[in-house]
Amino acid sequence: MTAESKNPADNRLSRLRRRLHFLYHSRARPARIFQACVIVVDLAIIAFFVATPVLRDAAAFLWLDYAVAIILAADIVARALSEPRILAWLKQPTVIVDIFILATLLFPHSLANLGFLRILRLWSLSRSGQLWRPIRSNRFARWEQPLGAVLNLVTFLLVATGFIYTFFFRHNPGIDGYIDALYFTVATVTTTGFGDITLAGPWGKLTSIVTMICGISLFVRLAQAIVRPSKVYHPCPRCALQWHDQDAVHCKACGQILAIPDEGT
Repeated sequence: MTAESKNPADNRLSRLRRRLHFLYHSRARPARIFQACVIVVDLAIIAFFVATPVLRDAAAFLWLDYAVAIILAADIVARALSEPRILAWLKQPTVIVDIFILATLLFPHSLANLGFLRILRLWSLSRSGQLWRPIRSNRFARWEQPLGAVLNLVTFLLVATGFIYTFFFRHNPGIDGYIDALYFTVATVTTTGFGDITLAGPWGKLTSIVTMICGISLFVRLAQAIVRPSKVYHPCPRCALQWHDQDAVHCKACGQILAIPDEGT
């Protein structure tokens, strides 16, 4: 009797892990379709997170909350099984963020004040590279950095809005309170400062200062990414390093001569 026949459970697990690795990491057509479906589900989950302050008082909110928790938990487990080194994968910041978000979904009452951090799922999705794989293989790859900067700015706006709503506007529940928080955040980040809505007390002033500083920094980063991205996507044919300086002649990792397309500017 062979070792393979002695451990059918191990063989099934190995086959499952190979299948999941194919679905999450391969560029074959079935895998790309699966990855596109995962992205659509992720975006729907993020939309739920954005709408959470408005839906929180709805009768079906807890059911939706736990349903999203099941989907997110299944995704985390599947991604873990698809990785050859699970422990190293678990130490990645994006994975830690996803596990924290799962905790807020499983314990919505105990961690209610941290629910606004769920929107970090958008940052996690962007940083993990899942969102950019469909465009990396075509002529839209150069837009990855500008779009990433846009997502970073949007993520910050929504996190700041959630924080301000939770700690300053939550005593006025409903859509008006959340819209007021979003209006204040955007007015503060853009340094418009209409002054019709302000945060009271020293903590309110400190929150406004931090929001302005972070917002301006992200706006500058967005402008830099649009005008002149610091890196271009061009996989090295030898070592597969993907991002290089625009004027790079050799790969920094292996020294391979590169032929990065130039638009002539």
